[in-house]
Amino acid sequence: MQKSNQSKVVLPGQTIGIIGGGQLGRMMAIAARYMGYKIVVLDPTPNCPTAQVADEQIVADHDDMDAIKKLTEASDVVTYEFENVDLTAATYIEKMGKLPQGAHALKITQNRQKEKELIDDLQLTVPLFKIVRGGKECDHALTNFPLPAVIKTCRGGYDGKGQLKIESSGDIKQAIEFANIHKFCLIEEWITFDKEISVVFTRSISGELEFFPVSENNHRDHILYETIVPASINNEMAEKAKKMAAIIADQMNIVGTFAIEMFIKGKEIYINEMAPRPHNSAHYTIEACNVSQFTQHIRAICGLPLIRVELLKPSLMQNVLGEDLDRVLEAMKCSSNGFLHLYGKSEVQPKRKMGHVTFIAHTTDELMQLKQDWSRENSKTT
Repeated sequence: MQKSNQSKVVLPGQTIGIIGGGQLGRMMAIAARYMGYKIVVLDPTPNCPTAQVADEQIVADHDDMDAIKKLTEASDVVTYEFENVDLTAATYIEKMGKLPQGAHALKITQNRQKEKELIDDLQLTVPLFKIVRGGKECDHALTNFPLPAVIKTCRGGYDGKGQLKIESSGDIKQAIEFANIHKFCLIEEWITFDKEISVVFTRSISGELEFFPVSENNHRDHILYETIVPASINNEMAEKAKKMAAIIADQMNIVGTFAIEMFIKGKEIYINEMAPRPHNSAHYTIEACNVSQFTQHIRAICGLPLIRVELLKPSLMQNVLGEDLDRVLEAMKCSSNGFLHLYGKSEVQPKRKMGHVTFIAHTTDELMQLKQDWSRENSKTT
C-alpha cells in the first residue's frame, strides 16, 4: 500500500492548485471558492473554464516543470482534474508534500495494463484480457480469444476514442492495423451487460470512506448520455459493488473523490474502468445530495473530515453536447425544470461536452415525467 506524504490541514483562505482547466477543475474551483479557498490553475489555454472562476492562471503545458514548480510554490495543496498528469510532475509535487492524492493512483489509472492487473491481483471480477504490443502479438492473441471483443490503447482514450470493437473474424485485420499503429494495446472480452453503474466515493487522508449513491449510466455513441440515481438494482448488488470499490480504495490508498465504472450481468459485477478524480456520472450530486462530489473532494485533499452523504431526492443528469446546446437554451425559456450547468468553453463542437442538466424529483416516476417534459420542450425547438 502506498503512503501519502501529506497530513497537514489546509484551511479556507489558503490556496489550492489545480492541474487542468476543464469542466471538472471548474466545478472543483467553484466548490472551493464557496468554502473560501483561493485557486490557481495550470492549463495551456488562456481563460480556460477553470480560469474563469480562479484567482490566477499559469498558462503553460501540464508537463512544463517550470510551471509545475511555480504552481507548487503558489499553492498550499495541489490536485488535478484528469488522470493523464505527467508522472514526473506528480512525483515532484508529492515530494514537496503538496499532493495528498500521490502519484501512485495516477500511475495505475493512466495505464490500462496496470489497472487490469491490479484488479485481477485483488481477485475482483474483470473481463478476460490480453496485453499486446503490435500487430503480430495481436494476431496471435486473437487466435483463440472469444469474440466479440474490443481492442483499446493502454494509454489515453476516452468517450470511445482509442478503441475498436472486434465483432467477428472479419474485423481481425483491422484490429491488427490498430495494434500496429498504437503498439501498446489491451484486447478485452466484450461484456453484453444488463446495466452499467458508477460507484463514486471520497476517501480522506486518514482512510475515512464515504460513498455516493450508486448511479446507473446510459451511453450514446460511446459518450455518457445520462445518469440516473438511484440505480435500478437491489441493495445486495449495490453493497457488493461498494465492497469491491472499498477493496480498491484501501489497496491504492486513495485520497479524494474517485470513480469506478462497473458492468452488471446477472448476479455478476465486472469492473470496467477507474478514474482518480470527480466523475461525469456524479455531477448529479451538486443538487441531489447534501454534499457534492466536488466539495467532498476539496475536504479530502485539504485534510478536513468528510460529510456523511445523503441522497435528498432521486435525480437524472443529462450531458449537453455541442449539437444540443441551442435546443437546451431555447427549452429553458419554456421549462421551469432542470438545473443547467454550462462549462464556459469558448468553442462549440459536436460531441463536445458543453454542460449538463440535472433534474430532481420526489420519486423516480416523477423524474421520468420531468425527463419526458424536457424532451418534449427540446423537440419543439428543432
